[in-house]
Amino acid sequence: MTPSPAPPRAVSLSETPQAEPIRIRTLALLRWFAIAGQLAAVTVAWSMGISFAMAPVLALIAAAAAMNLWLFLQPPSRTSPRQALIQLGFDLAQISALMALTGGLANPFALLVLAPVTIAATSLNVRQTLALGLATMALITLAGIFALPLHDASGTELSLAPILALGHWVALMIGVMFFAGYAHRVTGELAATSNALFATQMALAREQRLQHLGGVVAAAAHELGTPLATIKLIAAELADELADRPDLQQDLADLRGSAERCGAILKSMGRAGKDDLLLRVAPLRVVLEDAAEPHAGRGRDVRIIAPDLDIHRDPAVIHALRNLIQNAVDFAGSRVVIEAVADATHLRVTIRDDGPGYPPALLARIGDPYLTGRRGSEARGGYEGMGLGLFIAKTLLERSGAVLAFSNAQPGAVVEVCWPLERILADSRAALGENPHHDP
Repeated sequence: MTPSPAPPRAVSLSETPQAEPIRIRTLALLRWFAIAGQLAAVTVAWSMGISFAMAPVLALIAAAAAMNLWLFLQPPSRTSPRQALIQLGFDLAQISALMALTGGLANPFALLVLAPVTIAATSLNVRQTLALGLATMALITLAGIFALPLHDASGTELSLAPILALGHWVALMIGVMFFAGYAHRVTGELAATSNALFATQMALAREQRLQHLGGVVAAAAHELGTPLATIKLIAAELADELADRPDLQQDLADLRGSAERCGAILKSMGRAGKDDLLLRVAPLRVVLEDAAEPHAGRGRDVRIIAPDLDIHRDPAVIHALRNLIQNAVDFAGSRVVIEAVADATHLRVTIRDDGPGYPPALLARIGDPYLTGRRGSEARGGYEGMGLGLFIAKTLLERSGAVLAFSNAQPGAVVEVCWPLERILADSRAALGENPHHDP
């Protein structure tokens, strides 16, 4: 007997796929560019008659090239953060040694020592980035103290005045903190946006499956109806032919009863599927009530004002409106008003609460993923709103053709959702069309 497959496991947001660290081959490619630049700088300096420890410098460049060749000979594999940290540490040590051999803080290319820690900030965690940043500061300091000076063609030492050398050292220290912090912050925001988009796609997929489920049920009920009718017919014929076999009458009665029970179940399934298809179009007020229903009993007066018109009943739109209503109820003092107004070209749904409103400094950023800080969050048991939920709501509504506007009133916050009528209005008398297809 073939075992049935295990049911699909639900995926939570905490299981959102995380980007793996930067690939080793990417680091190797960047290192080839660095090697080419180092050789070019050495060639130009030599052609200008500047003297420095040529043999050790070329040996360090050759060591970087050898490391790259070794990496390219390795079989492709997944990169671990530890491997990436080791490679970036190697680059830091090589650049710092080159810096010490070529004038230290007087070397105009000393700024390139910041490259490894900047790359680390975009691909490694805070602890690893901090470790590499501290190592960068230490190696810059050592390279400045123990640097071998450069000399021009006449033998004159090329050096910075002590005050300029100190200023260059301070600038590099600030650069380590600024570039690493900036790169880490930007990468973190991009990752948050990616995770939020992943959650939005999950919500859309779930709503689409729910929307199509009724059509699948109706189609299954229709397809199973014919073989079930055949079973009932054969059972009736067998009952007539075997009337002289009392020992089989109970079995035939059970067979007819089971067939009739299956018929009732299929009839119910077909009705449910057709009802679901009919709900593709619904009155605007019904859609708003559906969105507000989970929050109607939470101690706030939720009022709905809507004109008498029919719209597309899109589960994604209902899910998004429900998130907006939840946010309003969370922060409302006592009342939330949901008002819909239609004119010749647009439908506007406005959600107002009588809470503290949005902080003015955040109004322009509302709808960004993981945005927090709405006044009054301390009253909600530490929950900080206006994050992923609003981002998902905004994304779903914009995909339906709506434009959102957030503002403050006196008192409370206001969200206005505006659709062009041709995107949202529906004709309840139109034909339903075919049931949606479901791929196995």
